[in-house]
Amino acid sequence: MRISTVLFDLDGTLLDTAPDLADALNTVLAENRRAPLPFDTIRGVVSHGGKALIELGFSLPESHPDFDPLRLRLLAVYRDNIARRTRPFPGMSELLGQLEQRGLNWGVVTNKPAWLTEPLLKELGLYGRAACVISGDTLNERKPHPAPMLHACEQAGSTPDQCVYIGDAQRDIEAGRNARMHTLVALFGYFRESDRPQEWQADALLEEPGELLAWLDRMEQPA
Repeated sequence: MRISTVLFDLDGTLLDTAPDLADALNTVLAENRRAPLPFDTIRGVVSHGGKALIELGFSLPESHPDFDPLRLRLLAVYRDNIARRTRPFPGMSELLGQLEQRGLNWGVVTNKPAWLTEPLLKELGLYGRAACVISGDTLNERKPHPAPMLHACEQAGSTPDQCVYIGDAQRDIEAGRNARMHTLVALFGYFRESDRPQEWQADALLEEPGELLAWLDRMEQPA
């Protein structure tokens, strides 16, 4: 069946948010008289959210009494600087334009909370173009549960087999597969050394955003 909707994870897939999140973490580290971390050290953790960043920066378990105040401070600093250096990945803006020219719609499914997701997309002029924006708190369930994926399909007016989901974390691929949609790994996203995207059972791996168009063309060819 022809693909009609392309769904993207946000951090590390649609947008390169790592510079602003790294700046936010290093700001909180400086506030606590700790040395900043190199960008490359932070980048691979960004897709795993604020908790993972605090664990990285402060080596604290989530049960520590300082953990949640630090996480909330990180998110507050990030929200105040949410689109200072964040941009679509190279080639992504052109890809979105091509999808729209082909008559396909696109949307976002992220575990990022709506109070961060929506302002970010609006700052970059993308919110009004998206057929759906499903955040981590839109429903009671989050990825890898299929519910956010199925909700996105419904809002976009497509069935799961008409959708493809693109992400840079194993839970992204699991969520798409759980919803019975096509899945692709964004290899240009954020990965830790332990990640093995070739083993995630996605339909394909994308080295850069524009490769999606060739994959869509192959999907339309007769078997």
